[in-house]
Amino acid sequence: MASVDIAICTFRRPFLAETLRSVAALEIDNDTLVRVIVSDNDVTPSAQGLVQAIARDFPFPVMYLHSPAQNISIARNACLDAASAEYLAFIDDDETVSPQWLGQLLNRAETTGADAVLGPVRAVYADTAPQWMARGDFHSTAPVVVNGRILTGYTCNVLMRRTPALSGLRFDLALGRSGGEDTDFFHRFTHKGGSIVSAPEAWVYEPVPESRAAMSWLMRRKLRSGQTHGMLLGGARLPQAGIAAAKAGYCFAMAGLTAFSPIERRKNLLRAVLHLGVIGGIFGVGQAVHYGDAPAR
Repeated sequence: MASVDIAICTFRRPFLAETLRSVAALEIDNDTLVRVIVSDNDVTPSAQGLVQAIARDFPFPVMYLHSPAQNISIARNACLDAASAEYLAFIDDDETVSPQWLGQLLNRAETTGADAVLGPVRAVYADTAPQWMARGDFHSTAPVVVNGRILTGYTCNVLMRRTPALSGLRFDLALGRSGGEDTDFFHRFTHKGGSIVSAPEAWVYEPVPESRAAMSWLMRRKLRSGQTHGMLLGGARLPQAGIAAAKAGYCFAMAGLTAFSPIERRKNLLRAVLHLGVIGGIFGVGQAVHYGDAPAR
């Protein structure tokens, strides 16, 4: 019998109700025990009423945690501390899961023996989103394979086995407002010997709000991702920065060569911004705050 704690960290996001409804519709085997942990990162317990109302008719037990304040690493660490099942899964409060999501993750974990399993996140674009954005699918997320291995991960769609690789690991509070805390976490996870595989059919869906349907938002996200990657790079700083600068220059050149392609031009430009972020991360440039500034609702 498998047991799973599904952790959802939230901060002033009413869409959490849709996330929980999708979890309630999961198709799971009778021998799988599921519990849901909601970790509320607001200063006040603003999500408590919503969670308690939904929990009354929920098919699985629901635990509400108040984990202040405005630092996502605090909320994630509270989930790690509260988890007691064999497996711990993380999804975001602006996503919905497919009915087969958990079954696909568990099946992959059990057949491979991996310590963690990543699933893909498919972006759902509104009709008002720019055509180039929807056609190029700039917001979807999938595991990155390097030389046949997945070296880091994310918390928007993951299942982790409670093994020695997970023991003692915590999300870095210093990254809890800038982002990149999950990349850093799984970087240390694999360095401890943790293995990560992918489950291509374990789909999670994320609507793209209007505030994110812009090139400026994509550039900020790529810059932050690059900074996190640069921060985690080992070796001498100057050679690493030189490599990143060469890659950025190449990508800027490719953006010029693909100027007439609205999708490829932007993809090349975003890659260039990513490598500029790597340079910043190598030299310790501070990351902008991206989390915790939403107005109270």
